Amino acid sequence: MKKFYITTSIAYVNAPPHIGFALESIQADVLARWRRQRDFDVFFLTGADEHGAKIVRAAEAAGSSPKKFTDEISEKFRNLKKVLNLSWDDFIRTSDQKRHWPNAQKIWKAIEKSGDLYKKIYRGRYCVGHEAFITEKDLEDGVCRDHKTKPETIEEENWFFKLSKYSEKIKKAIKKGGIEILPESRKNEILSLISDGLEDVSFSRPNKDLSWGVPVPGDPDSTMYVWADALSNYLLPEKYWPADIHVIGKDILRFHAAIWPGMLLSAGLKLPKKIFVHGFITVDGQKMSKTIGNVVTPEELVKKYGSDAVRYYLLREISSGEDGDYSEEKFKERYNGDLANGLGNFAARVLALGEKLGEVDIDLKKVVERAISKTIDQTRKTVEKKVNEFKLHEALSAIWELIGCGDAYVNEKKLWEGEKKNEILNAVVILDNLAVLLVPFLPETSGKITKAIHWSDKKTLRVSKIGVLFPRL
Repeated sequence: MKKFYITTSIAYVNAPPHIGFALESIQADVLARWRRQRDFDVFFLTGADEHGAKIVRAAEAAGSSPKKFTDEISEKFRNLKKVLNLSWDDFIRTSDQKRHWPNAQKIWKAIEKSGDLYKKIYRGRYCVGHEAFITEKDLEDGVCRDHKTKPETIEEENWFFKLSKYSEKIKKAIKKGGIEILPESRKNEILSLISDGLEDVSFSRPNKDLSWGVPVPGDPDSTMYVWADALSNYLLPEKYWPADIHVIGKDILRFHAAIWPGMLLSAGLKLPKKIFVHGFITVDGQKMSKTIGNVVTPEELVKKYGSDAVRYYLLREISSGEDGDYSEEKFKERYNGDLANGLGNFAARVLALGEKLGEVDIDLKKVVERAISKTIDQTRKTVEKKVNEFKLHEALSAIWELIGCGDAYVNEKKLWEGEKKNEILNAVVILDNLAVLLVPFLPETSGKITKAIHWSDKKTLRVSKIGVLFPRL
């Protein structure tokens, strides 16, 4: 079996999950399920990034300790597996001293062995939101462009990583496809950043100022920089490295496409093959904010509409790799139009007609019309192409075109009139193929449809009616 190793970024647990991370998790889940469906040996890793000053401050604000705080929030992220019907194989926590810490310290030692770490006193602007030192070009009117907060001026003795040493190698790898970055706009963005040369990176904080983190090997007075610690999580399933794809948000591209490749090159390890970068989700055109009170959580959406409906909206409404918007109105439009009146209605009609046939012996080669066979085959090829291009919204669009074809066929042939056994079987075949195509996207719905279409030795067919898949809102 050919291996396929996919990761999400590990979620920063300073706050509970919102639909932005749900989008990332679902996109990665589709890619993992797609490869499993094709008999790949898939390993899908996700987890929680639990260290850093931002976590300490969030815990203090909540009147809690970092340990208790991260235990509670990380459990909410872990629970997304059930909430969103995810299929990840492992969930790593960076506070796990048995599994993660040895891994983080191992790559530190490998970088140190390459002579790429040195200590110096450094004074600079530190953005707690980024968990990083930032420069003048990251500021706008004296505040961080991304977090709208004024950076703190810090002077301390830190370990530094010679990232500058690897600028040209990283640039070459990205330009020539050693690391493929998608979409193309993100590739251009990181190449622009690297074009002036990468600067060395502060790789530690004094333990007296930040003890919540992984200790620097051989230096108990220093704590590893949160990103040096966090990025190493991807090496956990050693036999699967290098990653076939990292799925990340656009705000952490620099860390994954510049610092992480530099660390790997220094440690003598292979680079990840692809980095797929998704956009942000706004709510009714506004950035999600606790202050505004417009934060949408996966749990509340799934409770109201079901996991497949949430998966469908995020995958179809939001173009893969681009920013997107959530609104209750748009969600209901997609739900009623595409799910209730589209897939749900088509499945209900076909299964009701199929059930009336009873048990049927069927030779597919003789029964399935050539035009239908050709349409199904073309849809399958289009979906495969779009998934491989990471255009998941377009893959779903192609599947919904097949639903439209199926509906048109039922109406044109008036399958509810008279004895139309072969035509009904053609409609069942369309629905059966739709269910297979939907496995990675809407796994629960797909399973219900497949269960209703019983094949015995691929020759005998019995169809059963099922309950309403998507009740109209």
